[in-house]
Amino acid sequence: MGCFVLCSRADPGIITKSNHASLIKIYAYDAVLFRKGIVCPTCNMEKPARSKHCGLCNICVHRFDHHCVWVNNCIGAFNTKYFFLYLFTLTGMAASIALITGAFLLQVVRLSNMMHGSYIDEQGQEQAVDILFLVQHLFLTFPRIVFMLGFVVILTLVLGAYCCFNLYLALTNQTSNEWYKSRRVGCSPHVTAQPQDRRVVYKNIYSNGIWMNLKEIFKPLTVLGKKKRT
Repeated sequence: MGCFVLCSRADPGIITKSNHASLIKIYAYDAVLFRKGIVCPTCNMEKPARSKHCGLCNICVHRFDHHCVWVNNCIGAFNTKYFFLYLFTLTGMAASIALITGAFLLQVVRLSNMMHGSYIDEQGQEQAVDILFLVQHLFLTFPRIVFMLGFVVILTLVLGAYCCFNLYLALTNQTSNEWYKSRRVGCSPHVTAQPQDRRVVYKNIYSNGIWMNLKEIFKPLTVLGKKKRT
């Protein structure tokens, strides 16, 4: 809940006239996904590289990733770390609920000695308890618990896959917006494309190695920090 509140309340990196001059110096334009001189018609300011205007929030966001409906806020340079923490803790919570619920049901089966029992089938024949019968019996005995377990397992898998995708973006220093745009123009990192009859090579110029990419998530770049690093 703490990560959720931080993510939803934190400034994602709103670009204003007062901070525009400093934010525009942080990232270079790659001339493929981000071109110099593009002006946001709503905010009436030149778009810094890696920024985007969010139509839902009606603001331009520095290092825009996406607008998250879960937290009702944009995910940008300054709250990506909170979004990561929220996503990973949410996945951990779902996984722990699934493990505890599964352990409870296994304990019920063990204490009842059900796996060593038998049942009479529709033909009147005595059959040993198998996994299918066990699942059916548990669902009839604890319908809400079994349904919840199935839902939480699916939720854990979906969230886990999304965590892996976001981890990949973090390790390669990409945003969801950049990942989508690179495929929308028909190219991916280090792949040659031919937009507008002019041969261009798109390369992710923002990646500085795994450690520095992760560090940038939890400590966003500033003009001062960039000068020190260069």
